[in-house]
Amino acid sequence: MKQTPKEIQIIERMQPGILTRDGFLGYDERHLNEIIETDEGELQALGITAEEIADRMDFFTERAFDSYDGPIVIEEQFQVEYKSFRGKLVCPFMHGGGYRKGIIYFTNLKHNFQVQWTPLNIHLIREHHFFQGKGSKFRLEPRILSKVLF
Repeated sequence: MKQTPKEIQIIERMQPGILTRDGFLGYDERHLNEIIETDEGELQALGITAEEIADRMDFFTERAFDSYDGPIVIEEQFQVEYKSFRGKLVCPFMHGGGYRKGIIYFTNLKHNFQVQWTPLNIHLIREHHFFQGKGSKFRLEPRILSKVLF
């Protein structure tokens, strides 16, 4: 499959050391489009959309921004905490703007399961249906997110 110059540039931006230390693809050797298509197929099988997942992540992220004194509990079932780092991250797909540099630590207390994400993850899921490549530090599995966020 021949890649467009823009696709080549996007994939180059996703490599370790370009926009982030660890990159966005992990050890995944599949083509970017295949990574996205596979995750979209999983979402379809689960009966949920990338936008619904991103909306729920956004809901918890907005509340996590208020967690200055440690974790906060939401709806008696979810615990969130935000750790901020200086700076902003940009979208590897070349969307304008920057996204807060920080990590949201999310625990589903009912299932005793924790995941973490960044504000950029939400954008990547909502706008690009991109959960990152297998082995990526911030790879989010659609199946797990659908279980723990709702």
